[in-house]
Amino acid sequence: MISFGVLGAGRIGKVHGNTLANSGRAKVAYVADADGKAADSLAKAVGAKVASVEEVIKAKDTDAILIATPTDTHADLIEAAAQAGKMILCEKPVSLSVERIEKCLAVVEKAKVPLMIGFHRRYDPNFSVLEKRLRKGEAGDVEIVTITCRDPAPPPVSYIERSGGLYRDMMIHDFDMSRFLLGGEEIEIVHALGGNMVDPAIGKAGDIDTAAVHMQTKRGAMVIITNSRRATYGHDQRIEVHGSKAMLRAGNIHLTTVECANGDGFTSDLIPFSFIERYAEAYRLEVLAFLDAIEKGVAPTASGHDGLQAQKLAEAATESWKTGKPVKVK
Repeated sequence: MISFGVLGAGRIGKVHGNTLANSGRAKVAYVADADGKAADSLAKAVGAKVASVEEVIKAKDTDAILIATPTDTHADLIEAAAQAGKMILCEKPVSLSVERIEKCLAVVEKAKVPLMIGFHRRYDPNFSVLEKRLRKGEAGDVEIVTITCRDPAPPPVSYIERSGGLYRDMMIHDFDMSRFLLGGEEIEIVHALGGNMVDPAIGKAGDIDTAAVHMQTKRGAMVIITNSRRATYGHDQRIEVHGSKAMLRAGNIHLTTVECANGDGFTSDLIPFSFIERYAEAYRLEVLAFLDAIEKGVAPTASGHDGLQAQKLAEAATESWKTGKPVKVK
């Protein structure tokens, strides 16, 4: 049984910690968090001990480290865990800087330990089936990928101020999903638009809350992504892939499949408002995929390289938004 140390006992730390504890294939030995009450609560729930970050990483009775701490701590913690010989599952992103990610991945490569980045949407049952059908050639050659991601409401401005911006924080999931659906075909050109349509305070903090990005590969395949920090009807998550043979589409998941038909038309149930609720199964399958990779001795996905490439697209989009010009991906 694989023994884990969990760093970070917030929302995602709790989700992942409980998945590990309930998997029957792993156990949580230690929990660390700057908030002592949060650490105590999660430790009690999963049967673990509370320790400092340094103690968790150095502990001889831990095989792997799960990192669910604030973004600006990820790279340092990955490096420390790698140098301690631990297997690593880290929430996205590795860092808000491409250069910092490259240095971090060099440390991981030297340590020869597995690293998986938490791009959980790859493991969503609907999105993963769509990708498998793409790889089988059902849609033919991919021509247009359209991704819609809209949050019910913006996060606090205090979060926005340290998030790195919408492209690095929110849309980075969609950048990774673009590469996932394209099956290794890399994007060369990024053209981004952005504005403040939701909360003026976000604009004052130097960020945007509404964005659209148009990207293209060398072959000519296009990706169109739209993001909004406001969707009055729930957590809107949709994907459409148009190809030379067919179109594949994954729509929103509703709370129930019940519909009402009357003289006013057809109505269906709501979609989830919480991303934790919307992606509960994806988060569970993500952790199990990491355990699979460890047990089989294969490289996990999404890899550190995937995290790096998504960050390159996020930086290109940020530059394009600021300059108003298309940007070639470095």
